[in-house]
Formats: sequence, structure tokens, C-alpha cells
Amino acid sequence: MDLKQLTEINAVSGHEQQMRRALLAELAHCGAQVSMDRMGNVVAVKKGTGVQPKQIMVTAHMDEVGLIVTGYTEEGFLRIVPVGRVDARMIISKRVLVGDELLPGIIGAIAIHLQTAEDRKRVLSYSDIYVDIGAKDKAEAERKAPLGAYIAFDTLYVTFGDDRACGKALDSRTGVWNLLRLLEKDYTNDLTAVFTSQKEVGCRGAKGASFAKEPDMGLVLDGTDANDLGMTDEVQQCCRQGEGVAVSFMDQVSIGDRQLFRQALQAAEEGQIPCQVRQYAGGVNESGDVQRAREGIPTLVLSVPCRYMHSPSTTVKLSDVDAQLALTEKLLMQL
Repeated sequence: MDLKQLTEINAVSGHEQQMRRALLAELAHCGAQVSMDRMGNVVAVKKGTGVQPKQIMVTAHMDEVGLIVTGYTEEGFLRIVPVGRVDARMIISKRVLVGDELLPGIIGAIAIHLQTAEDRKRVLSYSDIYVDIGAKDKAEAERKAPLGAYIAFDTLYVTFGDDRACGKALDSRTGVWNLLRLLEKDYTNDLTAVFTSQKEVGCRGAKGASFAKEPDMGLVLDGTDANDLGMTDEVQQCCRQGEGVAVSFMDQVSIGDRQLFRQALQAAEEGQIPCQVRQYAGGVNESGDVQRAREGIPTLVLSVPCRYMHSPSTTVKLSDVDAQLALTEKLLMQL
């Protein structure tokens, strides 16, 4: 399974069934013990070749942000709220797929030539936005898209420019792809690969998996914001595309284990793996729940720099994706 296939699968938080089925089929012949836990995480345990192997858990979340149906207008438009953090300004006029039937829809708002001067000064909120599925009235909309129906962005994966890719959910699917590739090799220590659920709504899958598995160490594969667009001073940039995997020393939910942090930077230097230190101490990922499980777990986050995260069109530089894989693999060999 390649990155294109992974990013075009719909798996909005809490509704990851399609992704789970794809992963379980892909992992059937990986040489690991594969299971699904109560939180809907897909877990693959690959035994190490060492005499007294440690257990290293590597997580990558399989879910994505999206929308959910909360009501209707009399004219047959869907009222929605976000699942996860989605900026309302980024989704106007985007195509979506609604419910299990994947009904095509368009996210709509009042056209600009019908707006007043005051309308144009106001930032749209979700109360101003609707999804048009072509229903003739409220009754048809209710029948085709019942309350609680999930809505995913309808975005095809494309490569473009200088080694770059664009698609939905690339902040998560890059980690999923690399975790699948990590399972192709053997390691001295046990590798517990966890494809987690519901990260975008509170890292819920990682919390259950970390408590149940109680690993000796944890590595989190994720995406992080690359605010390297030219309007931000370099010293204030979180990370930059094209400079490799971003290693975190701290964020809003965890402080990276200092030994793991130093070892990651040293391993990158030794292996000539493109690597950068993430310069921003904010943001939320699964590391906090992994780090605080039971008695505590030494944890480190390795991120792919992403532009336009949590939008229908996230972009990555593919060399950064490969750098995340290379550094994680080297750490698994050394730990």
C-alpha cells in the first residue's frame, strides 16, 4: 500500500472502519501478531531477535479531521460541525463525501456578489456554512444524510513541484505509511506498531494502547506545522519543509525524553539523515498520553513538516517523509 492509497481512504475520527480494514489486510503477511483493541487501534507486535528484548512502541494515528451532520435547513442543506480542529475559513467551496454511501456534496456559503459590505468583513463560522448534497427538501436530506453522518474531504492525492505531494490527512498518513514500512524489517527489540484511533479528538486511542502495552519506550510519528511560507521570521518558524524530520524537545502535552532526544540527533548525524529540531514548544500530539501511561514511558516525537494542516489540501515534501522513516529505523536498531 502506498501513500496515495492511504491518503485517499476516508477515516474521520471515530469512523475509521475503512482504514482499519485496509490495514488489517495489508498486515496479514507482515510476520507480526496483529490484533484490534477495544478502542479500534490496529496493533502489530513484531518480536525482536535479541536475547532480552525491550518493547519499543511506535504510534501513528490513522484518523483524520472532517465534519459531521448536526441538522438541516428546510431547503435541504446540511448543518455541520467539525470533527477535530478544522478552520472554517479553509473549507468553503470544497468537495466532500457524505456518509457511508459517499454522497457527493459541496461546502457552501453566501456567494461574494450577494454579500453586503458588512458580510465581507466578518469571518464565517460554522453557523454560516452548510453542505449542499442536492436534496430537494429537508425530508430528502434527512433520509440521505441522517444525523451523525460523517463527512470527509474529497481530495485526490497528487505529486507536484519539487518532490512534493498534496492530499488530505497527510499529517497522519505519512506516519501510517512509514509504520507499515518499518514492519518490513526485523529489529533486536520487540516492535509494537500501533495504528491509533481518534487522535484528532483527544488522542484517545493512544491512551488505551499505552496503558495496555506498557512499553519500555515510545516513539510517536506525526505531522507538524511548517510555517515557512515567507511571512514569518525564520527564528519564529516551527520547522521548514525540505530540512528533514523534525525532532521535538517539548510541546503542550509532553517533554521529550532527553536521552532519546540527544540520541535521535546523534543518530541523524551519524546516518546523514536530514533532521531539524522543532523550534516551537506548542502543539498537541499523542506523546502526552504515551508518556503518562502507568508509571511513565520515555517518549519522543518525530514529525514530518506539513503545510496547510487540517485542511482539504495538506502538502509535504517526500524527502522529509523518507527522513522520518530513516531516523525511526536507525533508532530502533540502536535502542
